[in-house]
Amino acid sequence: MRILVFSIFLIITVLSVLLPSCRHEIILPYNPDPTDTVPPPPVDTSDLTGVPCSPDTVYFQNQILPLIISQCAKSGCHDVQSHEEGVVLVDYLRIISTGEVKAFKPNSSELYKVLNDTDPKDRMPPAPDAPLTTEQKNLIKKWIEQGALNNACNESYGSCNTTGVTYTNFVSGLMANQCVGCHGGANPQGGLKLTNYAEVKASGQSGKLYGSIAHQAGYSAMPQGGTALSTCFTNKIKAWVDAGMPQ
Repeated sequence: MRILVFSIFLIITVLSVLLPSCRHEIILPYNPDPTDTVPPPPVDTSDLTGVPCSPDTVYFQNQILPLIISQCAKSGCHDVQSHEEGVVLVDYLRIISTGEVKAFKPNSSELYKVLNDTDPKDRMPPAPDAPLTTEQKNLIKKWIEQGALNNACNESYGSCNTTGVTYTNFVSGLMANQCVGCHGGANPQGGLKLTNYAEVKASGQSGKLYGSIAHQAGYSAMPQGGTALSTCFTNKIKAWVDAGMPQ
């Protein structure tokens, strides 16, 4: 009996030494520069019903991506087809990698540095397009300072206040961050400019503004190449148009 027990013990010991142990490979989040702090992995933004927007947080999907697509990911610049200088700015992973974004370090991030370049040849967006506003550049800076996360929130969380919407307190900011990149400058897309109150009001009166952002039949869906506006933002535009487009 002792011999049997000793034999079993010996076999188990030998197998534990000779057989490879089970190892689970640790998959790190995407990080183009392994010497920097590893940013959190992309989040699933398919269900945002329980994520209200915080005024203290900058959200990539809601604020940064629409701004970059409008201002940078255009034909001849940094869309997939043009990929000027190998830079493609159409989604999170490619903005982080080809835009050389360093989480928590805006001044070391190429995406942010080119926005502030004083040389007109190197500044982005390039002339004759207007540079980003100080507010827009600060938004991108704050996003990077907060970790350059692929985060999102539900702009329609709870109740959406559509009363008192004016061009100044809502519409102008929405146009600047999501529309002017394509509908501004010397050659606006479709010949439609949305850079000031008169231009946006004319689009509202024609039905194009709401029809496009609401993706109605007969209108070109906008923002082109970007995520559709939230239900709340779409309803705010409708409320503004219905109220006579107050300035």
